Amino acid sequence: MHILIVEDEPAIRQELKQLLENSLYQVTVLEEARTEAMEDFCLAGTKVCADADIVERIVQINPDLVLLDVNLPGESGFDICQRLRGVSDVPVIFVTSRTDSMDELNGMLKGGDDYITKPFNPPVLLAHIAAVLKRTRRNKDRNQGQNQVRSQDKGEVAGVTRFRHKDVELDVAGGFASYRGKRAELSKNELKIMYYLFCHRGEIVPRLDLVEYLWDNQVFIDDNALSVNMTRLRGKLEEIGICGFIETKRGMGYRILRFFDL
Repeated sequence: MHILIVEDEPAIRQELKQLLENSLYQVTVLEEARTEAMEDFCLAGTKVCADADIVERIVQINPDLVLLDVNLPGESGFDICQRLRGVSDVPVIFVTSRTDSMDELNGMLKGGDDYITKPFNPPVLLAHIAAVLKRTRRNKDRNQGQNQVRSQDKGEVAGVTRFRHKDVELDVAGGFASYRGKRAELSKNELKIMYYLFCHRGEIVPRLDLVEYLWDNQVFIDDNALSVNMTRLRGKLEEIGICGFIETKRGMGYRILRFFDL
């Protein structure tokens, strides 16, 4: 996922950039991506020129999400977001020192998707980013994968029922995983975990996403329940020679490894 930072304070820019890169996001800082015309923004030039340039650059960069400061030189982040909404539906999270509830309301009315106040708590900011990205995924393949997941949750087999990665094969209809002639029968939850991870290959799947998928509409689920299911699934995979197939990204979630131990 690609996140664009629009922030005029160098220290906060650097802090956000480091935090997001450490969380494995692709990060672009608008100040770093500037063209000669961006000097109007960096040197607090005219409102019209600065605003037009920022919106144009955001569209050109085409990120998955924008972290947008409100107190920018020349034009407020609120107005930039409002103009951006005329040409793009990219998610926008305001990151600002303004704490007034009317500012937060104004940000939502201008087209923002979320509002975080400074100083921010890094884990909370990352959680907000993950939540907004989850709500606004626009990739067609991901949407198709999620539609298949919903259908499977209702006991239906929709679209693709067999997945393959390297020599690992998942048979959704048969309810098992196989590897080089050996196969492991999977429980309902183990099958759903594998299915969800295959549908989101190449992505880190947050624990919350898996919890919501496995136990949708249940009021309370012990977070340890997912860990128990994941441990059992890994044990079954290891029994047939599939080791290191599912990677844990501490504090983030799980993903299928492109390469794994044979």
